[in-house]
Amino acid sequence: MSIPIVNSIASWFLKKRFHQIELFLKYPNEVQEELLMQLLYKARDTEFGKKYDFESIKSYQTFSDRVPISNYEEYQSMIERSRLGENNIFWSQPIKWFAKSSGTTNAKSKFIPVSQDSLENCHYAASKDLLCMYLNNNENAQLFTGKSLRLGGSKELYKENGTAFGDLSAILIDNMPFWAEYSSTPSSKVSLMNDWEHKMQAIVDETIQENVTSLAGVPSWMLVLLNNVLETTGKNSIHDIWPNLEVYFHGGVSFLPYEEQYTKILPKKGFRYYEIYNASEGFFAIQDQNDSSELLLMLDYGIFYEFIPMDTYGTKDEKVIPLSQVELHINYAVIITTNAGLWRYKIGDTIRFTSLNPYRIKVSGRTKHHLNAFGEEIIIENAEDALRSVCEKTQSEIIDYTAAPIFMEGKEKGAHEWIIEFKTPPKNLDYFNELFDNALKALNSDYEAKRYNNMTLNKPTIHIARDRLFYDWLKANDKLGGQHKVPRLSNSREHLEALLELNTQ
Repeated sequence: MSIPIVNSIASWFLKKRFHQIELFLKYPNEVQEELLMQLLYKARDTEFGKKYDFESIKSYQTFSDRVPISNYEEYQSMIERSRLGENNIFWSQPIKWFAKSSGTTNAKSKFIPVSQDSLENCHYAASKDLLCMYLNNNENAQLFTGKSLRLGGSKELYKENGTAFGDLSAILIDNMPFWAEYSSTPSSKVSLMNDWEHKMQAIVDETIQENVTSLAGVPSWMLVLLNNVLETTGKNSIHDIWPNLEVYFHGGVSFLPYEEQYTKILPKKGFRYYEIYNASEGFFAIQDQNDSSELLLMLDYGIFYEFIPMDTYGTKDEKVIPLSQVELHINYAVIITTNAGLWRYKIGDTIRFTSLNPYRIKVSGRTKHHLNAFGEEIIIENAEDALRSVCEKTQSEIIDYTAAPIFMEGKEKGAHEWIIEFKTPPKNLDYFNELFDNALKALNSDYEAKRYNNMTLNKPTIHIARDRLFYDWLKANDKLGGQHKVPRLSNSREHLEALLELNTQ
């Protein structure tokens, strides 16, 4: 069968899905309510379902009154039992896979359950829907005349006690349906290589001879790969290598810091960018319009959504609401119940609704300050623990600090830039930095992966702040007293730049 015929058949098949999408666009709250009842029914005989008597729950109100809000720490013991091969704890299907992601306050890494239901009806369904959205908006698209260059995570799958864990991307590639394998490059063998240094060159070598029509991956990693492609081929534009390349599907971190660099190496007029919002816990939203920064919340992937307004988050007045009660332009923490057995689970993300008909969103950040410009997900607890450890080893003492990314520029790698005010400074700042870098690697597996052989992140840059710098900054911004403080971690350089300037005065 010729590739143009394959393209036509695939386009026809994927566009048919659009009629199903129209159902939840028209009846979003009804679809969500019915989905919740299905999840409760399927898990009624699990240990978790019996504990909260799922069989007797017939409404959202009863569900919200009876089942508590949870986080990873509260799930950890159940997940560990499941990883050891025990079944029917929080989901009716045996859980064979666990997506390894960055850690919590109690663990270097989290292991998020991935069921067969979530694999097929969430992650893979979303991949098809992403293509469906794109094809619906671009009738002359020729995606299936070539291949999609997919860039997955850095770890292979590790078998353990009859279950497996690894990067979500590795799990998805390892279980990929034939239609996705047929239309993708590089091969699964290369995609699942563990050594990033060799893997990057292997991807370049395997893909530069292919007819690549789309890209898919995290912006920071993809930029490293594309720069390697240009260096290997000696070309100035990616279009000189893949002339039929027409779209980049991206997610994981904000695209804004990378937009200008992508425009330079992908200068073709009309080139498309499509954003997705997914995580180890599930696939949540897809850009459904050309040239838009809004994402359509997908409501039929086996995920039931609830939200906490951030002005009540973590307070005695914390309020949890279903989708039907959300309002525009309010910052909400996202709570999910899933077809992998996560029940009223805090994923740590915050979103804002930009439209209520249909429900479209923008990802606004995290419930805690963090550094995640490159997918490294450094949280406050990581920073505090690392700094505390290094201060003990160097007999130093910290008053205050803040950090922000050094964004990639051309072929230069990214990094984190810190400004620290010491009460007792270290005798050797380079040694302090080395210990700090290693401490962060030990605490956070995603940071460790990005720092491996300086593939994406260089070593941190640390500046010593002058005396009273943070006090002076707060005073200059009328923020003395109360709860005011400089954000410790930020994905914007705004505060850091102001502090660096003030540090010279």
